[in-house]
Amino acid sequence: MGTLVCFHAHPDDESIGTGGTIAAAAAAGHRVVLVFATRGEHGEPVPGVLAEGEQLTLRRTAEVYESARILGAHRVEFLGFTDSGSEGADTNSLQWSFAQADVQHAARRLSVILDEERPDVLTIYDDNGGYGHPDHIQVHRVGRLAAQMSEVPVVAQGTMNRDLINRAMSLAKDFGIDAPDIAEGEQRVESVGTFGKPEAELTHVVDCCANIEVKRESMRAHASQIGPDHFMLSMPDVAFEFVFGTEWFIVDELPEDVPELFGELFAPTTQT
Repeated sequence: MGTLVCFHAHPDDESIGTGGTIAAAAAAGHRVVLVFATRGEHGEPVPGVLAEGEQLTLRRTAEVYESARILGAHRVEFLGFTDSGSEGADTNSLQWSFAQADVQHAARRLSVILDEERPDVLTIYDDNGGYGHPDHIQVHRVGRLAAQMSEVPVVAQGTMNRDLINRAMSLAKDFGIDAPDIAEGEQRVESVGTFGKPEAELTHVVDCCANIEVKRESMRAHASQIGPDHFMLSMPDVAFEFVFGTEWFIVDELPEDVPELFGELFAPTTQT
């Protein structure tokens, strides 16, 4: 049995970004640990979803434990930092936000958990945090340093396939999804230019199709953020599998003795 640790910025990131990988690892008998930098205090709740006086922080904490149960994760931890809010928000600069945290200090907090778990693989985000969110970028920085401190064999940077996003947008009408007209060529590429990485830069994939319904159910658990009419949940099944049936990663370096868990779940792309 191996151990997978997935380090994320906010509750619901684990479902969207690595839900299929988590479910596949757990189903194969591996130990899975989820670590969150924040509790998503500055998320935007679905209108009307919170009861009178209900705190978003507590709601999102409860939702992530339910998501973890659905996915089969064994442990959930929070590093205790505050959500920085979306890129450009005033909360980005608050001294207690995760974006402003000292990277060395935050990495030491994470490394305590890594030393306890001795993971075979740690997942983080790419250097742009997938789409530029300051907390996601900080996860990249903190995760890489913590992995060095704790000598984690493999660090897999979760990202999105930018070319696949473009293809999905082009095929939206074929999938029965209403989407605005997207210009061809370079204009279309620029429309998702900050999302993920070009296909040629991706090194590994995890096939999530066998666990696609588990992933979708874990996303539903985050009802404060992803309502039933959200485009991700309202997609037809075939479209959801097309978009979310593969999870993409960048692995800069592999040890000579590749962990069994990594070899079992992560397949090289055709570019590697």
